[in-house]
Formats: sequence, structure tokens, C-alpha cells
Amino acid sequence: MFKDKILMITGGTGSFGNTVVNRFLATDVKEIRIFSRDEKKQEEMRLSLNNNKLKFYIGDVRNYDSIHQALKGVDFVFHAAALKQVPSCEFYPMEAVRTNVLGTENMMTAAIAQNVKHVIVLSTDKAVYPINAMGLSKAMMEKLMIAKARNQNTGETIFCATRYGNVMASRGSVIPLFITQLLQEKPITVTDPSMTRFLMSLENSVDLVLYAFQHGKQGDIFVQKSPSSTIGDLAIALKELLNKSNPINVIGTRHGEKLYESLVSREEMARAESLLNYYRIPADNRDLNYDKYFSEGQTEIATLEDYTSHNTHRLNIEEIKKILLKLDMVQEEIANA
Repeated sequence: MFKDKILMITGGTGSFGNTVVNRFLATDVKEIRIFSRDEKKQEEMRLSLNNNKLKFYIGDVRNYDSIHQALKGVDFVFHAAALKQVPSCEFYPMEAVRTNVLGTENMMTAAIAQNVKHVIVLSTDKAVYPINAMGLSKAMMEKLMIAKARNQNTGETIFCATRYGNVMASRGSVIPLFITQLLQEKPITVTDPSMTRFLMSLENSVDLVLYAFQHGKQGDIFVQKSPSSTIGDLAIALKELLNKSNPINVIGTRHGEKLYESLVSREEMARAESLLNYYRIPADNRDLNYDKYFSEGQTEIATLEDYTSHNTHRLNIEEIKKILLKLDMVQEEIANA
């Protein structure tokens, strides 16, 4: 699929971008373009990987001209550029709109103009029944993607999305925080021990994007069926793996946090297609004939449940430890202990 093709990763210096690059550099892809505004991280990436297939573009999705120029000749786009931290988006919601909504609009418009073949935008479980600015902005991003897809003709740019739960050990996630606190002999700060989150690895996140790329039709959203863990059990599992006795300090729910996350709403479950390890949510392509909204409905929606971190498979502490042991970060700390 990627032989002699050019792939661009927006926000490509992040955890997802690094995982994609590490997987793709050994393939016959022609070129991988890293598009981001962080010159320091680009420099670190360039020096550490030292590979001529990698090309670096300084720019910002907020600026249409910069993304339009960078997309010239590109075949495929993995759109990971985003503001992702819930608290910072809560305090600066317009910044989340400028990057996650308007920036995505710029990227998709530029992709159409440059005849890009396929675009995958990365979303989040927080976009389902959103209660915080980050989730709201990602929900709007999904709506924009579907609107763009709806207006594309056969043979034109294909737009799809993937929705993630918590990606373990990604930058800004809770696992690196807990490990740091454990190593510094500080209390582990847990917001709510009974809070549940989906768990998926960075490799799983790349697998999901590739699955969407292979199987996606216009406007599709893909979700991986993932297990979940309580935050309390995750903290205990890390303590046991690192053989630490740090106390757990319950600090209370932060701005914009939910008790549990949803990956598929019950309204979406009514049309979702189950595909072994994934759900495919086709685009809602109803038109603006409002008569139908008053005369037609879906009675089965009332019988369905959301797909949430509370009702998916709940991992126990031993199961969590097995998953954590697959993370390089955890293995390194155990080896250094």
C-alpha cells in the first residue's frame, strides 16, 4: 500500500508520530514528512533517526498556507496535530478550537486542493458525550471530517477518523506520571480510584490507523475494542511491578474529567458494524429533508448501550501488570531497579 508513496504525519514529533516512523522506516515507503511547529523536537528526531526518508516541515495547521505547501505531492495523511491536554483546553478553549477544529479544516481543505488520496484524522473517546473543551473540539473535528467526506466524489480524497481511548505511556498520560512519582518516592496522585479508562498501546494506535486506511470508506469512524482499568488498580499494578510502597493520595476529579469514557454512543451503536477487534461507524448521510426526522426513527436505539470503559472487559491487577510489562518504559525501570 505504501510502496513508493509519500506519507505525512501532522504533529509528527509526538508519541504517535514516533511510533509510526519507527514502524515505517524499514518499509518501502518513499518518504515520510513530519509536519509540526516544534523545531526542537524535529531536530532531536532528525538527529536520533538520521534517515533520508524523513523530511521535516516547520509549520502550523492553523496556517493554511504552511500546510497547503507541505502537502504538495503527498499521497496519505495521518493527522495527529492537536491540543490534547484536558486542563489546558479547559482554561484556553479557543486555542483548542483554533488547532483541533480550524486547524483540521485547513488540513482537509489543503488535502483536497493537493489531491491527497486518503486522510485519517485522530480523535478521542472524549469526543463522545463531551463535557470538556478538548472533547468538544474533537467532536466538532469529527463532524467536519464527515461533512468533508459527504461532499467528495468517487476517486477524490477519502476522509476517515479513528477514536482512541487512553494511549499508554504517551506524552502527558498518567503512566509516566505515576512512574516518576514512584521513582521520586512521592505519593501517587490519583484523582478518583474508581475512575475507569480504556487502555491501548501506541502500537495498537498505529494498528487502528492502518486498519482504517485499509478498510475505510468516506466518513467512517473506526474504534478498537479495548479493555479498561480503574485508575486505582493501575496505580497498584505499577507499585507492585516497581516494588514500591509509595502511598496513594486521592486528590479528586480535575477540570473536565469524567468517571468513565465512551468510545461509541448508543446512537452510533445502532448503525455500527462489528469487525472482530474493531467497530466501524459509517457516516450519517441523511440529508436536510426534515420531514423524515418527524416521521422516521430507529426504535432499536432504546435497547442499546453505549460502549464505555465501565462496560467493556475490566482488567484485574494481574492482567494490568501483563499489559504494562509490554511497555518499554516499564521494562527499563524494572531493569534499572
